[in-house]
Amino acid sequence: VVSPTAREGSTTTSTPSPRYRTASWAAGRYAVLAILCVLCYSNSLRGELVHDDVWAIINNPDVRPGSSLRNIFSNDFWGKRMTDNTSHKSYRPLCILTFKLNIVLGGMTPLYFHIVNVFLHCAVTCLLMHTCECCVFEDSRLAFVTALLFAVHPVHTEAVSGIVGRADVLACLLFLLTFLSYISVAVCVCKDSLPSTVSVWSLLISLFLGTCAMLVKETGITVFGVCVLYDALVFVLNKSTWRLCTAWCCPEGKDLFGFTLSMSLVILCWLNIRGKECGLADLQSVSVSLSHLSGSRLRDLFYICSPFIKRACLISGYVIIIMSVRLWLMGGSMPLFSEQDNPASFSPHLLTRILTYSYLLSFNAWLLLAPIVLCYDWQVGSIPLVESLGDMRNLATVLLAVVMVALCLHCVFSLQENRGVWVGLLFLVFPFIPASNLFFRVGFVVAERVLYMPSMGYCILVAHGLGRLCSVVGRWGTTVLSIFMLLLFLLFSWKTLQQNHVWLSREALFWLYPRHASAMNNLGTLTRNPEEAERYYRKALNTNPQHNRALFNLGNLLKSQGKEKEAEALLKDSIRFGPHFADAYSSLASLYAEQKRFHEANEVYLKGIENCPDSSDLHNNYGVFLVDTGEGELAAAHYQQAVRLKPAHYVAMVNLGRLLRSSNENKEAESWYKRALQVTRKVEILAPLGALYYNTGRYEEALQVYREAAALQPESTDIWLALAQVLAMAGHTKEAENMTLDIISRERSCIECYRLLSAIYSKRGNFTEALDALDRALQQNPSDLTVRAELYFSKGNQLREMNQLDRAFESYKLAVELKPDQSQAWMNMGGIQHIKGDYAAARMYYQRALLLSPGSKLLKENLAKLDRLERRLTGGD
Repeated sequence: VVSPTAREGSTTTSTPSPRYRTASWAAGRYAVLAILCVLCYSNSLRGELVHDDVWAIINNPDVRPGSSLRNIFSNDFWGKRMTDNTSHKSYRPLCILTFKLNIVLGGMTPLYFHIVNVFLHCAVTCLLMHTCECCVFEDSRLAFVTALLFAVHPVHTEAVSGIVGRADVLACLLFLLTFLSYISVAVCVCKDSLPSTVSVWSLLISLFLGTCAMLVKETGITVFGVCVLYDALVFVLNKSTWRLCTAWCCPEGKDLFGFTLSMSLVILCWLNIRGKECGLADLQSVSVSLSHLSGSRLRDLFYICSPFIKRACLISGYVIIIMSVRLWLMGGSMPLFSEQDNPASFSPHLLTRILTYSYLLSFNAWLLLAPIVLCYDWQVGSIPLVESLGDMRNLATVLLAVVMVALCLHCVFSLQENRGVWVGLLFLVFPFIPASNLFFRVGFVVAERVLYMPSMGYCILVAHGLGRLCSVVGRWGTTVLSIFMLLLFLLFSWKTLQQNHVWLSREALFWLYPRHASAMNNLGTLTRNPEEAERYYRKALNTNPQHNRALFNLGNLLKSQGKEKEAEALLKDSIRFGPHFADAYSSLASLYAEQKRFHEANEVYLKGIENCPDSSDLHNNYGVFLVDTGEGELAAAHYQQAVRLKPAHYVAMVNLGRLLRSSNENKEAESWYKRALQVTRKVEILAPLGALYYNTGRYEEALQVYREAAALQPESTDIWLALAQVLAMAGHTKEAENMTLDIISRERSCIECYRLLSAIYSKRGNFTEALDALDRALQQNPSDLTVRAELYFSKGNQLREMNQLDRAFESYKLAVELKPDQSQAWMNMGGIQHIKGDYAAARMYYQRALLLSPGSKLLKENLAKLDRLERRLTGGD
């Protein structure tokens, strides 16, 4: 130890300053938290995109690089229009933007999505500790314990390991930033001055951050309620408030209690009547004190409260405005959920709804306290309804109510000493309100990811309780509590690592306990073995006979196996238990159409459109059905309605283009194909557009389109073959030949390739090579008799060009034996006999051809020539 009075010239060692040591300790704690978060979720980095990730990212057109940013701000989280009655109304454009940025920078690789989620969790954990240090705990160690517990809590696994959970994690980050901005920048929380608005711009920044939190996930808007209540409590507890109010309203120190009661009426949160401080004990003295408050003193009181009132009014008005905009974006309607999503809300009994909703609160609290059983999807059947007061689960509800009331009373009567409790309650209760079914129906029974934000309050309460216990149990008791907390951290870390394994793949996810109907149904959709899939679907229906998706999936499976009666019954039940499930209507109608029961199919489609008027897929499928039944005009109307309902419905656009193309309305068809290409560049759009260009002689445009299609789907033989055909027609025969030979080298059974190769050689005059190509095609022995007949016909044409008439005749003969309605083959046979001088046989073949093509001018001319020859020969005799 170096003496502070070291002699001049002596050597000393400098010690770090207290400020340096504090900064180093703080940096070390942040580093520990970040490392702990990374370690806990390191095994999640190799996970796939599972469960809701498939719908929010893989199948969501809004996240694709070429999609319009406008769609992100007009569609819901899943890529549906907000006004669609099948939309969940989850408006989260900023979260979708992060997915889009992920794809732009790293493609669809799941690793990069997981890295971002883990990084955000690290940021939230560190920011939570900073928040606790600023406005919750005076002891930074308690803030560190809070963050440690938050970092490793297993209930966060769904939010961090599941990519869709990014909405909760990012919203939580913005929640904390908004809160910090409001309390430490917009509001001065000094002990010696009144909490006044320091900077309007800083307050606007907090409004902006809160709005961003809401645009990431709806629960983000609850931060404004937390900010206002915290502001009110800070105002009440501020010593300067008491000093100034006493000086202005109670100059003689007589009316302090009356002022206190008046303040409580103005602020609506001051409930702690401090009778001892004023020396007043009964209500009579209260009324006397209130009578001493003159009008001028009330004005002084309002002056003191005015900064807080202005902030509260500003935030309240702003929340009303953004909520109104939100409701407008939703089309003025709430989302429609099925009984499977939230069975309690569909119960006809008020008591059942109240008891079940109350029990679910205690169930969520238990998940925070003891996350032993975690599940990706707590849907119908996983948590039975509470239908009577005698249900033992009501005890859990009563226990939770007692605990919450006790905490609130404890806060009310000792606000200053229990800042951790009331901040913990604010953070616990407010973010959970949107998921509580209190104001509107939600689309789930329990969702672990919605506990991500409320768990901050839980962690604060645990740390506060730990601190209070340590203050009363002494040194050895503190050691025991520290060991207990260390064991809890280790246990939670182990559980988190184990739970991460569940989110690595869909197969692992669906094997979770409890194995409810949805899990069995999802496992059925994953397996490729029809027998195994059927077993899973039937297990799902044994658990819940009304599971409309399991009924639908099993019905489709049996339909593909030819078990049409049972499939029909299952699909009908799927519609009965899910009347707004559009896919079930389409599947049942297609079953009727396959059975030629067109009238019933039509009725099912119309009923489906009546119950699901905003289903674009249903309108598109009905359009396909109408085309097959010859009602093209009505089909076009439904295709157009599908596009109106979903402007990005490129399938309906392509179908409409094909319909117009069949009516030779090529210009209109082309415009619809191009409109579909503005949505997405897919082969199924490019191919019919290329065919349109090819059939209308626009070969250069066809080449451009088919080259793009081949680049998108290089393994497609059909695309390369179509491109080779266009090259041949455009005069690029050498390139067409090389391309066709390349296709044959990869797929020797490509009969159309040999036919194209024959046409290319024939066009060049290489008849021998052309004939050899046709022979190689016939060697493939095609099972389709029509294809074989056409090959023999082409071979006959080639032999006729080579003047091998006898062989040509035999080829034509084989062609008509396989396909007797080939009038051209009969006519060519007649022509050969005509040339050979067998006029009787020629007439017979011509007449057979004329029966098949009575309007053929060429046949009639040939017959006329034959008549003239026969008359000449007869006259010569």
